[in-house]
Amino acid sequence: MIVFLLNGYIAILVALIWLKVVPANLFWKISPLLVLLLLLVGLFIPMGWGAPSGPVVIGRQSVAIVPDVAGEVIDVPVQPNVPLKAGDVLFRIDPTPYEAQLEALQAQLTLAETRLRQMTELAQKQASPEFNVEQRRSEVDQLRAQLEGARWNLDKTTVRAPADGFVTNLALRKGARVSTLSLSPVMAFIDTSETLTLAEIPQIYARYVEPGQKVELTFKYLPGQVFTGSVETILQAIASGQAAVSGTAVAPKQIEAAPFLVRVRLDDPALGARLPAGSVGTAAIYTDHVRPSHIIRQVVLRQEAIMNYVVPF
Repeated sequence: MIVFLLNGYIAILVALIWLKVVPANLFWKISPLLVLLLLLVGLFIPMGWGAPSGPVVIGRQSVAIVPDVAGEVIDVPVQPNVPLKAGDVLFRIDPTPYEAQLEALQAQLTLAETRLRQMTELAQKQASPEFNVEQRRSEVDQLRAQLEGARWNLDKTTVRAPADGFVTNLALRKGARVSTLSLSPVMAFIDTSETLTLAEIPQIYARYVEPGQKVELTFKYLPGQVFTGSVETILQAIASGQAAVSGTAVAPKQIEAAPFLVRVRLDDPALGARLPAGSVGTAAIYTDHVRPSHIIRQVVLRQEAIMNYVVPF
């Protein structure tokens, strides 16, 4: 943009000199350098904090699906990248061993309840100590608790979608064995119930960014278009500021001015659902400072939106 303005000034200056409106003296010959300095100091440098800009990405939460019970997969009814509702079946594990466990505990509980009734009758006739009744009652309570756990295990042989979304990169097939190890997820579920729109703003330009300020965005996926939103919040932590447990000292190269993340709320919620996760582009935030720079930033952003037709990166 600064090149366009400077070239425009030079073109006008050449025309005025050719028409002899202004003299071709030293002042007018070096005036483009003065104009360049004026544009930099008075407009383009302050535009960094008056209307900061940075890359933006559309993100969604990914849930690593790990079953609560282990076993052999007998059915995988889902298809990759097909929308699902919360509660839809993702896959089923062979329930046979869990049904057998449930039936065995049910039989033990029935016997324990029968013995409890018998001991209670004997205790009422003072033919058996009260301790035996309490012992049998404890056995019944334990079996009831185990029975509830067995029912829960049997129910978990059917793994369901935790929210609205879809399964991606599906490799699970019938006959595979799955475990309950958290380090061995069997599929990735993309939660579409919430869309995250995150913009990176350099630290030196982020000091005037506040919630509620207007945001304009353009995406590579939708070239030539500019969308609107507002600042929702500024995330108060980034990885470089996180202190993790370690046996080593801080490495100097790990301390750097990494950009801050600003969460943006899109004015059109349908846009977030339309854009695939990972869609990238550029966002411009219009703060309450250096308002004249907002016009320049709007022009620059629209230029970039048009360039998205031909610039792939």
